[in-house]
Amino acid sequence: MKINIEKDRVEKVRAEAVVVSVYEKDKLPGGEAGELDKTVGGKISDLIKKGDFKGRLGQTAILYTWGEIPAKRILLIGMGKRKEMSLERVRQVAGKAGIQVRELGLKSFATTLPETDSKFGLSQAVVEGTLLALYRFRQFKTKDEDKTEITQFTIIHKDPKKILEIKKGVKLGQIVAEAVNWTRDLVNLPGNELTPQRLGREAQMLTRQFPLKCKILGPPEIKRLKMNCLLQVAKGSRQPPRFIILEYPGKGRGLKTVVLVGKGITFDSGGISIKPSARMEEMKFDMAGGAAVLGAVRAAAQLGLPFRIIGLVPATENLPGGAAYRPGDILISSSGKTIEIITTDAEGRLILADALIYAQRYRPEAIIDLATLTGACIIALGNEASGMMGNNQKLLARLKQAGEEAGERVWELPLWKEYDELLKSEVADVKNVGNRSAGVITGGAFLGRFIDKTAWAHLDIAGTAWNEKRTKYMSPGATGVGVRLLTRFFQNWAKQ
Repeated sequence: MKINIEKDRVEKVRAEAVVVSVYEKDKLPGGEAGELDKTVGGKISDLIKKGDFKGRLGQTAILYTWGEIPAKRILLIGMGKRKEMSLERVRQVAGKAGIQVRELGLKSFATTLPETDSKFGLSQAVVEGTLLALYRFRQFKTKDEDKTEITQFTIIHKDPKKILEIKKGVKLGQIVAEAVNWTRDLVNLPGNELTPQRLGREAQMLTRQFPLKCKILGPPEIKRLKMNCLLQVAKGSRQPPRFIILEYPGKGRGLKTVVLVGKGITFDSGGISIKPSARMEEMKFDMAGGAAVLGAVRAAAQLGLPFRIIGLVPATENLPGGAAYRPGDILISSSGKTIEIITTDAEGRLILADALIYAQRYRPEAIIDLATLTGACIIALGNEASGMMGNNQKLLARLKQAGEEAGERVWELPLWKEYDELLKSEVADVKNVGNRSAGVITGGAFLGRFIDKTAWAHLDIAGTAWNEKRTKYMSPGATGVGVRLLTRFFQNWAKQ
């Protein structure tokens, strides 16, 4: 999508529609909405006085201008209460406006920025909210009744001193949103299309566009690395596994290395411990952690961040079959630690164990893994936050701050030693699940068994990676969660 920035007054802009925001309980519209109101003879303030438009968060109203100004329509959108204004609300409002414009059948529009001094963050949030809301996955639609697509929008601002700041925010917002939507495309692909090999090819293709290096390991190389957990999970499938290594070398010298690890189960039936059939079709999104890692590395490369970032994605299907691994089996991880299999539907932590062991050979400053690991995380936190655990409070604090700012919140859960008791095995070093208690925590505790003293954080994105229905500025399906969080995390760290 083309995004323009114009230095102009809102009442002089020529557009199919111009979007202006109004705060709740404002008796008269302020800022650019107020200036526009004077030009159109008080039509906006009249709506407010009559109670037809209250400025509630996300409320919309359309005014036709009938030639009073060059713009054909004014789209009013409510910002909610002024004291509750945040960048996340700006994303929501921008997304709602974009959807409204598309429903009008328009292909372009102009928008103002809400009243505040910092235009960099606002312009980034407006672009993110708009692009994320307008995303649609239509690759397999042979007939599409609603073909309207917005091809461009324009951000307008009258102050020439703010234009450069706005341009920087727009560029950042577009890079991040496009990386998120690329990630969503991967996650939305069905399992028959997105096989482990295809996921590897998608990672390899990124090197043609961005300053990245990519290495794809197949079964022989995986076997040489003694990644038996990955190999055993893959045995039930006819699709050979892949171990994806995507590297962004970073810009500068003496850079810190951070390793991102993402679960890449391209379809999860549960294996021999097969899942119920209801909603099993959604298990194509069990590679959302791996896709987020690739998307985050892509964004880092575009932004030229001052870190060396390694993305690792162990990729396989988890299917039942004559060769599939079984409950009761004992697997030997690449570290030599043995694992008793209680259920084959806890396969993600197995392939992550091998990947986390591999990650430590880079001697990184930090390791962050992302995985749709446990249904228990959905029970604990719903769809509003990802579960977070780890061994380094400074790292966890940075991730929490980044999540709040990026609109992808995380919530810390404890990893007390007492939880390790639930993973004790009578026949191996560790079991791959505990009992029904603290399922999300024992998933993290299992992964922690394969980390040495490296700073490490685990993000369980089971509840945030997929939407059953439209929420805020996200359509049903994949959300691309993790990309915005990690990008903001790296940006903040670079500043500190």
